[in-house]
Amino acid sequence: MILVTVGTQNFSFDRLLKMVDELIEEKVIIDSVKGQVGYSLYEPSHYSVFKFNPESEMRELISKSDILITHAGVGTITAALQLQKKVIVVPRLKQYGEHVDNHQLEIAQAYREKGYIELAESKEELCYLLKNINSIDFQQYVPEKSTILNSIQDFIANI
Repeated sequence: MILVTVGTQNFSFDRLLKMVDELIEEKVIIDSVKGQVGYSLYEPSHYSVFKFNPESEMRELISKSDILITHAGVGTITAALQLQKKVIVVPRLKQYGEHVDNHQLEIAQAYREKGYIELAESKEELCYLLKNINSIDFQQYVPEKSTILNSIQDFIANI
């Protein structure tokens, strides 16, 4: 199953929902798909959707999925990586009015540089990634220690 998520912020992400709908119609995606539409206005016609689920239900959906296609929400990406899922991030972009700036692209690029996820900014890129998903070598996610934790450990070590 492919899970599509758009997050809980009050922003529409019709572009992503429409891309997935079109790729199903074009038979690029043949797996079952569930999608979170959140505040989006687009209503997919080729896959089942829901607006919002509690965090525990979202984690359960992620655990049942084979592939997660998501906006660049750090919490969602991290949850999927912890469950060792294949993640394709389609960031919300300012040029389409999907967010106030391009911080989602920057987040996605940072995860991509580490090899944890793949990044698609267009339908063509998403199509390519989905067709080649099984040959992509995703790196195992290794969480980084927080700055606070590092500071505490350094302090204790120097006592």
